[in-house]
Amino acid sequence: MSYPDGRLNLGTLKGVSSVVGPHGVGASPNDKKSKNKFIRGKKKSIFENYMSKEDVSEGLKRGTLIQGVLRINPKKFHEAFIPSPDGDRDIFIDGIVARNRALNGDLVVVKLLPEEQWKVIKPESSDKETEGAYESDLPEEICGSHLQQSLKGHKDSPDVIIEAQFDDSDSEDGRGNTQNVLVDDIKKLSVSVHEKGETDAGAPSAKVESTSMAQDTRASPERSLQRSAKVVYIVEKKHSRAATGFIKLLADKNSELFRKYALFSPSDHRVPRIYVPLKDCPQDFMTRPKDYANTLFICRIVDWKEDSNFALGQLAKSLGQAGEIEPETEGILTEYGVDFSDFSSEVLECLPQNLPWTIPPEEFSKRRDLRKDCVFTIDPSTARDLDDALSCKLLADGNTYEVGVHIADVSYFVPEGSELDQVAAQRATSVYLVQKVIPMLPRALCEELCSLNPMTDKLTFSVIWTLTSEGKILSEWFGRTIICSCTKLSYEHAQSMIESPTKTIPEQELPPISAEHTVEEVHQAVLNLHRIAKELRKQRFLDGALRLDQLKLAFTLDYETGLPQGCHIYEYRDSNKLVEEFMLLANMAVAHKIYRAYPERALLRRHPPPQTKMLNDLEEFCDQMGLSMDFTSSGALNKSITEIFGDDKYSLARKEVLTSMCSRPMQMALYFCSGMLQDQEQFRHYALNVPLYTHFTSPIRRFADVMVHRLLAATLGYRAVPDVEPSVLQKQADHCNDRRMAAKRVHELSTSLFFAILVKESGPLESEAMVMGVLNQAFDVLVLRYGVQKRIYCNALPLRSHHFRKVGKKPVLTLVWDPEDMEQEPVQQVITIFSLVEVVLRAEAAALKYSAILKRPGTEDLLGLQDKEECDCDHDHEQED
Repeated sequence: MSYPDGRLNLGTLKGVSSVVGPHGVGASPNDKKSKNKFIRGKKKSIFENYMSKEDVSEGLKRGTLIQGVLRINPKKFHEAFIPSPDGDRDIFIDGIVARNRALNGDLVVVKLLPEEQWKVIKPESSDKETEGAYESDLPEEICGSHLQQSLKGHKDSPDVIIEAQFDDSDSEDGRGNTQNVLVDDIKKLSVSVHEKGETDAGAPSAKVESTSMAQDTRASPERSLQRSAKVVYIVEKKHSRAATGFIKLLADKNSELFRKYALFSPSDHRVPRIYVPLKDCPQDFMTRPKDYANTLFICRIVDWKEDSNFALGQLAKSLGQAGEIEPETEGILTEYGVDFSDFSSEVLECLPQNLPWTIPPEEFSKRRDLRKDCVFTIDPSTARDLDDALSCKLLADGNTYEVGVHIADVSYFVPEGSELDQVAAQRATSVYLVQKVIPMLPRALCEELCSLNPMTDKLTFSVIWTLTSEGKILSEWFGRTIICSCTKLSYEHAQSMIESPTKTIPEQELPPISAEHTVEEVHQAVLNLHRIAKELRKQRFLDGALRLDQLKLAFTLDYETGLPQGCHIYEYRDSNKLVEEFMLLANMAVAHKIYRAYPERALLRRHPPPQTKMLNDLEEFCDQMGLSMDFTSSGALNKSITEIFGDDKYSLARKEVLTSMCSRPMQMALYFCSGMLQDQEQFRHYALNVPLYTHFTSPIRRFADVMVHRLLAATLGYRAVPDVEPSVLQKQADHCNDRRMAAKRVHELSTSLFFAILVKESGPLESEAMVMGVLNQAFDVLVLRYGVQKRIYCNALPLRSHHFRKVGKKPVLTLVWDPEDMEQEPVQQVITIFSLVEVVLRAEAAALKYSAILKRPGTEDLLGLQDKEECDCDHDHEQED
């Protein structure tokens, strides 16, 4: 049965039955015998009891059980997956019952079902979720530039950079979500689909049987099986158990439940519907329920019994009206467990109390004094937490340079074991929204005490190299220092210096520079750094690094209302690359330093190779499309993407689409303790193609960097050797990984929120788009002006007919448009992968949802790819991460 709002009753979802069938949780929901076995007079358990810890441990050792992170498909929320340990096709979990009360992101243990109950994958299927519902699980090193979109950028986002991408309304999440519309099994882009009797798996009106079990189909060599399983244990409930959504009265007014509970419907359909006590609801809710139809609430799950389809919850608070920025933002933060409360008095008491604070005299004897050097910061123009500075001076021989990376010495102000340390460790990262930042540390630290503000003495941790102009390292030095930045440059300032190497830039076009240094001195230092950075970058890619640049959206906000006024694609320029190269260099140098000193206790960052099955499918797809791509290594892939296309606008658009496809098989980069991995080959960073890497350069916003600073301090004899077991360090590393991923999701949802509001307030918006995938009743596009991916459904267009076929191995969808004038002939339009089309983004009636509609061909000329200056804004509020 369906509810009026179109959401399904959890009790009728695939995989949910009144009782557990003869085959256990995996029994087919169409098994009539199982449905008739309801025990009269006794409430039967819907879910299986969890296995004991001892049995789980033994099963994992024997290999009869498998552990992994649960991903629930936001488009088909009865489908879930965990990664296969061997990198092959994901393991499928069919239905609410098989999921056994686990939620998205939980670390679970599953038991494989008998082979006859595995999912059948048909080669001709157009099911886009065969490989699971991936949200943007890419690491910062791959999707690196988007975590701090509007307030502060990071420069050590190296290797593979995929700018912020999102698809905010094709999922069932009313607020939108980060699910990428691109097929999860890329192979399904180009396989054939039956022209009759088949429907697009994603079309709104399609009746979809999402899973066909092996026993329900005739054996065929053309069919393959996807291993299917059921959850038997939840190792860690990583989902916050909080959700935003709406409350309504129960349907059955005569039931006993009606007088005790209301029904909470989460906006994210991956979370179950929840019974909430009426005493938690507003006093007049029972008499005036319609008054709250558009009010967002936060609810927390407190229990979920084995015999109930519904969880039991508690309403935490009313947020306000759905569709408004602040209520939606607070809901996002709460759902992902972000602590946005004020810092307690106990935490603030850990900070220096006598302000303005000055460096104690004894520190000068413990540190290298660099205050007379020409040191400066390069950051987004709006940045306030400046945690890195650069210096570069030509040495006496005239051929070599002393280059320094100077990082705020945050660990000096965060005593280990203090209240401040505990809160920072728990938060683990600053969280960047479009309109604000949720800091990891109190603002007095972020913006004053630690921030490397100009013309103020600051405590730093530095890496200083002697380098040739070709970037060859002759020597390196690590140590605690004191600097006094002479100026705060923005990326725009540094870019103007790079673009005008011989021109004197007027002082009025630059920020204030201290009297001890000149504009010319700073200008020359920037030019020298740029020249060396180009050489370092060139060598990095020759050595096999990978970079995937995706379109990143940046907003201008109305100063008074906070609403988005416009947006544009962020441009990544030489000034960004300059800073990135030296942050990378510092991170790699520190990784080697701490690992040599503490091979069992180094906190490092690894990036596993891409998922084998998805990479193989992508390679097959490229072959079918006639694209000569080499996937044998990160460097080979980078070379293929760089060289396969030309520089014309159509080629660049194709490159954007292929780059997005290549991002799909990539895995997350992870912090880890070196003593917990036996095989050093697993330490490697795939995208950077280096053996050791860590994070050192952003301690104001990442707790992992604070931990690395402490390790480096011990390495250099500034403090005692860390007395901590590798297992404890690994637990801290795991927490940092979890919070970084949550922060990434929050940022993506914030971006989705603001773009949806922009479409609502300023739309409809027009753009060229390139087709990414073709199905039998729909096709996916990358909207080039805004970097969003959308699915366009044939049944939403004024078509006389549409026809799917294969031309060779390529899928082709022919659209026949109804003529606008009855005297005219119908217009045919052929849609293939890499077709360039014109689309219109328009708001829908539902809050914060928008759709993409294909423009009728011939109504007007294509707009052409928009240059930045042609966009509806020109702002400097955003920056790369």
